[in-house]
Amino acid sequence: MRCKINAHLQITHSINQKEYVDWMYGVLKDCVLTQPKVYVGNGTRIGYRFFTRSLPCFTKIYRKFYQDKKKIIPLDLELNEQILAVWYMDDGSLCDKSCYLNTQQFPEQEQLLLSRLLLKDFGLTARRDRDKQYYRLRFNVKESRKFVDLIRPYIIPSMAYKILI
Repeated sequence: MRCKINAHLQITHSINQKEYVDWMYGVLKDCVLTQPKVYVGNGTRIGYRFFTRSLPCFTKIYRKFYQDKKKIIPLDLELNEQILAVWYMDDGSLCDKSCYLNTQQFPEQEQLLLSRLLLKDFGLTARRDRDKQYYRLRFNVKESRKFVDLIRPYIIPSMAYKILI
């Protein structure tokens, strides 16, 4: 997300996730001028993306989730099952029957805040798990089943591979 006068949102994924980008486009189409397009990234990476218009509604979100151009977890973050599902479809993964939320860009205190929020609001226990030199949030197998049960109604068909546990 970038902000000059007003912020805009960029939705970018691999061409393999075209259906997800098209779904996001459907959600945001009233804020978008052009349909998603294929692009060639670094090397041989083929992506698929779109940009929203720069609008005050995105500026409000930008100011809440960015400080000094760095993404943060706001203290007043509110989550629901649908938000969790979109977050997971966008930036989550499944490995050996455990679900991960890729929170590597956040410092430890913000990851712990997210973990406490998941426990308080959903009864889900997420632990910090080492991923190379960074950490991300991991649900063990039992907690992953609970997590998937919460988000399953909101997972689009092309993302079902992320909930096959």
